[in-house]
Amino acid sequence: MSVITTRRAALGLSLACALFSAGGIAHAQAALDNITKSKTVKIAVPTDYPPYGSVDKSMQPVGLDVDMARLIATKLGAKLELVPVTSANRIPYLQTKKADLVISTLGKNAEREKVIDFSAAYAPFFQGVFAAKSLPIKAFTDMAGKSVGVTRGAMEDQELQKVAPPGVDFRRFEDNNATVAAFVSGQVQTVAMSGAVAAEMISRNPQLGAEYKLLLKDSPCFVGIAKGEDALKAKVNEIIAAAKADGTLDAMSKKWLGRAAGDLPV
Repeated sequence: MSVITTRRAALGLSLACALFSAGGIAHAQAALDNITKSKTVKIAVPTDYPPYGSVDKSMQPVGLDVDMARLIATKLGAKLELVPVTSANRIPYLQTKKADLVISTLGKNAEREKVIDFSAAYAPFFQGVFAAKSLPIKAFTDMAGKSVGVTRGAMEDQELQKVAPPGVDFRRFEDNNATVAAFVSGQVQTVAMSGAVAAEMISRNPQLGAEYKLLLKDSPCFVGIAKGEDALKAKVNEIIAAAKADGTLDAMSKKWLGRAAGDLPV
């Protein structure tokens, strides 16, 4: 083979690789274009995890994650197609393109970052201490001498032990239902649990006058996005940043969780 032929072959191979690469990038960045063209966005949400996602009496999806999905769809100028998911299938749905985005109490960790991308955080997911509005608790020291209900071995049990002052009367129960029942019936003055469980308890028992008091641990929620969809990720982050700046995220969090979204990671 002549030098010229060899050079031409090498040049052809280089061009083919460049075209393949460009085509791959174009394919990888197709989600936002597809949403814009079809005027439809498929967003995976939970329907079995109130107050982030559940169904109301008329079987319509409601919750913080559902409201966030509606906000993003509106800002994208697209019709929202809600896709119900569970914790087990929410990431596979994204990977197999059954959903364009996942908004389902999704926490970010190193293992998940290997297979999907994440937006900036849009909502808190937290464990905290809750009590009646009439009970003055502004710091953990204020819990001294008071009883607290916790689910035995749960994260909130472990976290509260780290910061509780001497004199806190820990009363441990075997599951969340028993812990909730103890607080509702007045067996304990305060209760430590996840914000999701507490919000459901407060919603069902307004007579308690209960409210969020202290933060134990924060693990924010992020929007899940397929790997390589940088244009869609940038657009979602733009929507989240605007909603954070104008108070929409705080209002949404107060509505469903009883506390403002606060300073969320980007």
